[in-house]
Amino acid sequence: MFPKRGAIAAALTAAGLALLFSFKTPERVVTLARVATGAGSSSTTGTDTSTGATATPAPSASPSPSATASASSTATANGTVTGPVVETQYGHVQVAVTFSNGAIRDIQALQLPSDRMRSAEISSYAGPILRQEALQAQSAQIDLVSGATYTSSGYEQSLQAVLDQVRA
Repeated sequence: MFPKRGAIAAALTAAGLALLFSFKTPERVVTLARVATGAGSSSTTGTDTSTGATATPAPSASPSPSATASASSTATANGTVTGPVVETQYGHVQVAVTFSNGAIRDIQALQLPSDRMRSAEISSYAGPILRQEALQAQSAQIDLVSGATYTSSGYEQSLQAVLDQVRA
């Protein structure tokens, strides 16, 4: 009699936990940094710092990120170019890339998912890893960060859009 009740209680507890962990709150994006026009080093000739993009909420059933805006149209070998805002299941991702003589010198994550405490935690550890990987590779061909698959994919897409534009 008791083993049967225990099994039922365990199954109901597991179902309740599954429902609790699948609950999603509305998306909210915190902008981590902004690239100001003309800010930075003296080699900002041709710097493009605005995308003019308006972000729209990502559909929660979407299994992969999708770009919502295109990168700005001015290509440059020196300066900073802002990538498109990429929507992911957990929030928006956007990067700004600083170039010097055609090489990637710095990458700033302008937006990373942070709508929930867990998303902010994941972004805080994944952002620096993704930045270091991209700087080392000098491309968007970087490994995904374990536990931050959507953020990694969005980061890669925004970065690749900038590289495509600049290296075209």
